[in-house]
Amino acid sequence: TENGPTANGNGAPKRRGKPKKRHTVARVLTVTILVMSMGVALFVVYSFRHLSGNLTVGPDLDSIPDRPEKVITGPEGPLNILVMGDDTRSGKGNHIDNEAGGGGSDTTILLHLSADRKRAYGISIPRDTMVNRPACDDGKIPAATYQQWNAAYALGGPLCTIHQLESLTNIRIDHYVVVKFAGFKGMVDAIGGVEVCVPEEIDDPVAHIHFDKGTYKVTGDQALSYVRVRHGVGNGSDIGRTRRQQAFIASMANQVISAGTLTRPDRVLRFLNAATKSLQVDEGLSNLGKIAALGYEFRHINPSDIQFITIPWMADPNDPNRVVFAPEAQQVWKKLRNDQPLTKQLTSTAINAGKPPGSTQSSSPGSSGTGRPNQSQSPSSSPSDSAANEELASVGLCTS
Repeated sequence: TENGPTANGNGAPKRRGKPKKRHTVARVLTVTILVMSMGVALFVVYSFRHLSGNLTVGPDLDSIPDRPEKVITGPEGPLNILVMGDDTRSGKGNHIDNEAGGGGSDTTILLHLSADRKRAYGISIPRDTMVNRPACDDGKIPAATYQQWNAAYALGGPLCTIHQLESLTNIRIDHYVVVKFAGFKGMVDAIGGVEVCVPEEIDDPVAHIHFDKGTYKVTGDQALSYVRVRHGVGNGSDIGRTRRQQAFIASMANQVISAGTLTRPDRVLRFLNAATKSLQVDEGLSNLGKIAALGYEFRHINPSDIQFITIPWMADPNDPNRVVFAPEAQQVWKKLRNDQPLTKQLTSTAINAGKPPGSTQSSSPGSSGTGRPNQSQSPSSSPSDSAANEELASVGLCTS
């Protein structure tokens, strides 16, 4: 039979066009990744602004007169940060008892961070230390002799305290941080609590604080009660309370490192959100980026190289209920001023974050990596260890 013409009229069979490939899966994945990236970026920006907005920026340090020169011994130089606790009862979360007012500072810790970022010292200054205070606030607060240490904060806030410390030690302060009760509690809760070891039952009839004997984690108001308790524990002194605060901060640092808090974005966010809500800082730490950059510099520090001591002191000859700097205090100030390691003698009773007193956790070399001490290590004892243990026991802390 004769074939008729094809539909296209040229006698050739019609060819169907090749279908275009639709990379549906690839497109969906690409769009999804872009959306997720945008979401993460927006979340980071929002979190950064939100957390930075939480901070209260205080007076600038440059307004302090007659400041010491900064000693530079490395590419970045050492850092000295003065940490002060504010016992105000005003503001949300700060009314913790039946007391009113407040606004003083019973806690002062000079945090020295070495230029090589390999060691850190926390030097506590007892609130009952008697010193000569310089004039503050452009002379509105006159200079005075034989004044209690924490009077400077009550009269002139953080800048007066910093001026007082700089005039007595010739150490230049780079930054300051003021912590309120609410912020302290929030930080503790954000990391799931902090472990404390109570060697004997604590019963403070004055502040109505009670703790059973044992080792356990404390949170919220209970954590705050522990660092504030004074009566019915150890020798009942403010020096003893200072030592327990040092142990608590060391345990807190240990908890952050050993519990993997830094690898958990949710915990980090909660911690920073709680911390920034009740912190007052200087302009140099006025946003989260600056704080994060500072923390990043110390990412490789060994917890055992984070040590806390109380500045050497002795009883005030004029008042047995007050203290004054001991001659050895000048050695501490000189070492810090020149960014040199403190001697073994000066740190013989130091508390370190690698193994806080009585802690079941350890993040020091030889740790099993589970937050518990490596049982294969056998502790050694020496006369200095015995002296340190006696000192810890006298202030109501567990011994190693």
